[in-house]
Amino acid sequence: MADNARAKRLADLIREVVAEKLHRGIKDPRLGTHVTVTDSRVTGDLREATVFYTVYGDDEDREAAAAGLESAKGMLRTAVGAAAGVKHTPSLSFVADALPENARTIDDLLARARESDEEVRKASSGADYAGEVDPYRKPGEADEADGPDEPGKAESA
Repeated sequence: MADNARAKRLADLIREVVAEKLHRGIKDPRLGTHVTVTDSRVTGDLREATVFYTVYGDDEDREAAAAGLESAKGMLRTAVGAAAGVKHTPSLSFVADALPENARTIDDLLARARESDEEVRKASSGADYAGEVDPYRKPGEADEADGPDEPGKAESA
């Protein structure tokens, strides 16, 4: 079993090699400049690698890119093997990264929160405090309900 540092280095190398090969080495029009490699992970035994990617475009472009990556898998694995110089080149699997969808969901939630905050701000714009503006006692202020100003001394009747 390989150590984690070696697996991390191999994963970084795979990410760089695959990205470079997609950018310059593969002539498939389905891939082009629309595909971005975001991350890669390698199993502990260095036998399998997962490459995460995003595609700029609509669902049709994503499906075309997935088919293009599947067809270029052998060429990409050969390029990784030549660059890595390991005894066994890891098999590659490509997974569409959910990062853009997650970011879009977070943006929608933040927009909804901003709208809700704005509604609360509008509703409270003319409102007054339920009690005093500053409800806290200040040192030196005496309250009628407290009794004598000096503790320990009772009022003489």
